[in-house]
Amino acid sequence: MRKIAALATLLMTIAAGPALAAPVDGQVTKIDDAQGKITLKHGPITNLEMDGMTMVFAVADPAALKTVKVGDKVKFEADRVNGRLTVTKIEKSK
Repeated sequence: MRKIAALATLLMTIAAGPALAAPVDGQVTKIDDAQGKITLKHGPITNLEMDGMTMVFAVADPAALKTVKVGDKVKFEADRVNGRLTVTKIEKSK
């Protein structure tokens, strides 16, 4: 019985996976269409254990760069994708 409980606990831990990306407030300071990158001034990114700062991110979907412009206030999600800090979702703040 103990082995089953230990196995169940292990499986739940694995299923939980990494911390889920939470929406972060930010502001677009630069867009690099050619490189598929965006520079954002942002608040803390909890799933990446990162304080607020201004930094460059890769963008998972380069088409997303067409939906924002420099100066826009945005809500975005970021994660580590193939070792790179990447914006996985972005939209203008309402």
